[in-house]
Amino acid sequence: MRRILTAALLTLAVAGPAGADCFVEYKAKRDGPLRLHYGIIRLDDGACGNPAPAISRRIGRDGWQLLTVMGRLSRAEAEQRKADAGPYYLRY
Repeated sequence: MRRILTAALLTLAVAGPAGADCFVEYKAKRDGPLRLHYGIIRLDDGACGNPAPAISRRIGRDGWQLLTVMGRLSRAEAEQRKADAGPYYLRY
């Protein structure tokens, strides 16, 4: 039993920090005049299962409306798309 507990704690210690957040790519718009942006946002791991509400809340503060959640990215994929997101890379 002790060995199982030790293995479980070791797994949590190793996976914990790496799994603490996730990266999600999305598209948004703002009217008057129409503006669009593609962005990458970092969310707590708990929000990654259904990221739309968290993204909408954050970007909505600046008048943006979420159009679509494109998908979840690894940290490396997010870094590769940094130039594509421009000023909306981890802005929210």
